[in-house]
Amino acid sequence: MTTYRAVFEKVCKKELTAPGLVVMRDVAIAKSEFVPDQKAVTKIQEFQEIPELFRYCCLPQNHHIFCSSLQGKKTSRHPMHQDLHYFPFRPAERVVCAWTAMERIDRSNGCLVVIPGTHKGELKQHDYPEWEGGVNKMYHGVRDFDPNSPRVHLVMEKGDTAISCHYASSDCYYIDVKGTSQENIEKEVSEMVQKRYGLDDGLSLKVNE
Repeated sequence: MTTYRAVFEKVCKKELTAPGLVVMRDVAIAKSEFVPDQKAVTKIQEFQEIPELFRYCCLPQNHHIFCSSLQGKKTSRHPMHQDLHYFPFRPAERVVCAWTAMERIDRSNGCLVVIPGTHKGELKQHDYPEWEGGVNKMYHGVRDFDPNSPRVHLVMEKGDTAISCHYASSDCYYIDVKGTSQENIEKEVSEMVQKRYGLDDGLSLKVNE
């Protein structure tokens, strides 16, 4: 993990980049007194053009996102959510991933939180939480989430791995999310792509027949 962490830090400090690389920064910290560093970065993804990081994807614990722990800013909190909300493909039982800690993670620096058994339920409606200070872009949460639900905080040591769902089998297929609970995230993704690549309005995500 030390090698991957070193490359991750170079990306955070803008010392290393690659075509298509996505670096997501906390909206509050990025505008504060911090210099470009991992303190302001929530995660990086689409890093397949960086050989050192892509080697990690070739390991059995396949994963496509590197995350950084954030402290002190409420905007970095991700509300309780179901990852399937972000994925326009099915079947859900063929979507899986391994989330590996790059340092010791606990409640003080932002560990994963889960509600046991909820992976067997249905996909719920998601939206932005009504939190003071707001949250980062596309940080949706379950709309009717019960804060009294029995949560488990996953304290992890460096190198520990937890199962999540950020990898899709080649047997998966895309679905049309129009008219579903995922339509709001499709709209945000379309707007982000239009802004980033200068595309015309009216972009839509369609399923190839």
